[in-house]
Amino acid sequence: MTAPIPRDIPELPPIPGVAKRLSPLVPARAVLPLTWRPAAAAFRALVALAAAAGVTVELLTGSPLRALGLWSVQCGVLVAVVFACSAVRAWSARHPLPPLVTGGTLLYAWTAGLLHHLLLTHGVGAFALTGAGTGAGAGDVAALTNWHGATSPLLHTAIPLAVAADWLLLTRPGTLRLVHTATWLLFPLAFLGFTLARGTLLGTLLADDSPTPYLYPFLDVTTYGYKSVLPNILLIGVAISVLALALVTVDHIRPNLLRTGRDTPRGPRGPGDRLSHVASWDQLPENRISSPATSGLE
Repeated sequence: MTAPIPRDIPELPPIPGVAKRLSPLVPARAVLPLTWRPAAAAFRALVALAAAAGVTVELLTGSPLRALGLWSVQCGVLVAVVFACSAVRAWSARHPLPPLVTGGTLLYAWTAGLLHHLLLTHGVGAFALTGAGTGAGAGDVAALTNWHGATSPLLHTAIPLAVAADWLLLTRPGTLRLVHTATWLLFPLAFLGFTLARGTLLGTLLADDSPTPYLYPFLDVTTYGYKSVLPNILLIGVAISVLALALVTVDHIRPNLLRTGRDTPRGPRGPGDRLSHVASWDQLPENRISSPATSGLE
């Protein structure tokens, strides 16, 4: 009686009659049938154009350097880029952007809208955006006219609602993960650090009678000091974290509206493309590929 051959010794010849276990060469996502989505592409292109228009007006009608320091303008740039890429992918029947990117864009757009409406518009007088008349949402919103009067609701109301509509109506549910929330917080934390550093640097360069260099009153260290600003930063960080967790929770309980078959299947791309045509990825049957055989063919 001979001892069994151990399987953990390298460079042993294969056992006769046993097929070698093969690992998949490509992930399952790479072989899913693609879908042409003209309606989603058109909607996302409009959102990207609207965000780009709002950002462009802010840069042309005020101080470009100051406008680029505003959270709403930075979020507008992000929305324009992400939705332009999403529109191209939907039109060309390519896989959508990762949920980490689209979910973060949704979180940032809603953060810009909520901060504007809850703190800068309906807050007390001390919570009006500093530097009136030089940026989106500056000063009393009721006094904004002409282009600023149009870009403020565009960047703070229309864009967040459009991004939320795209998330609820044109994306699959259950793709956001709790692990994404930690990554999403990096951008707001970097923005807060940038805003404080910018205000401190400009405060040392400007004259004493110059307007405050801080863009937001709840971050104005010159007027209120770090004793008041640091609790504000903590509260904002907690609020963004709660909003991120809420988005992940809602994403896992909301219905899947992509099963309605509104999109057009993509035709075969070549003689070897034998994938079935479906209206959405969610209509695919569950992947039940059996494990590789453990014995030779009979």
